[in-house]
Amino acid sequence: MKVERYFLLLFSLFFVMPSAAETSGSAAEINRLASRYESAQGVERNYPKAFQLYCISAALGNVEANYNLGWMHFNGRGLKSNHPVAVGWFKRAAGLGDTYATNMLDRLGNIPAEKDSACPIPQQSRKLNKKQIETWVRIIATSQEIDPALVLAVIQTESAFKIKAHSAKNAQGLMQLIPKTAQRFGVNNSWDPIENILGGVTYIRWLMQHFEGNVKFVLAAYNAGEGAVKRYKGIPPYHETQQYVNKIMARYKREKHPIPPV
Repeated sequence: MKVERYFLLLFSLFFVMPSAAETSGSAAEINRLASRYESAQGVERNYPKAFQLYCISAALGNVEANYNLGWMHFNGRGLKSNHPVAVGWFKRAAGLGDTYATNMLDRLGNIPAEKDSACPIPQQSRKLNKKQIETWVRIIATSQEIDPALVLAVIQTESAFKIKAHSAKNAQGLMQLIPKTAQRFGVNNSWDPIENILGGVTYIRWLMQHFEGNVKFVLAAYNAGEGAVKRYKGIPPYHETQQYVNKIMARYKREKHPIPPV
């Protein structure tokens, strides 16, 4: 059944390399990218990354990603085979209308379902507590090859972990995305914390590539825009931006970050 799904995607995906834009955007796009990492379709096989991306896609509402997570647990693809957790994912997918998942449940019989502690999909994503936000930062930041500690420091400074934070400049949510940035990185709903984190982390990843891992420049650009950093060839002489960079650096304390691959 999984093979049938991959066959349908093969010709459109095989020779296309992933980009930062693909790891934001729609849940379906993220699910397709995950499938490429799982099956080595034009990229090096990477089961942990596939799992993280499926997890993000499932949290954003993609039905097939739920099935794919069940399939990974059922077959032990990059992790120890765990049929009860697989059943949990198949039940979730079947409840969303996935017929492949229904067939797998018939095949597995009466195995009791267990939740997946590595991908704790929230019942109501807009009501995440701080611990849940931290968990999703780790999942999303790791999938983008960004240090979760940096993202947490940004969130603390931007919104103090308040999901409904809203600035006078119309910056929204945990990572204070303005509508232009949200649109640029495929965020449809900045008030959804998981989607907001994904958009913010994708922007940080892009900035890390653009400024070659210079954390201070990345932070200055996140606050004032990359154009201002390029224009001044460094941190702009804006009091707000300088305070912003200093505040986060007091928490993070690392001036260089590995450059994520393009």
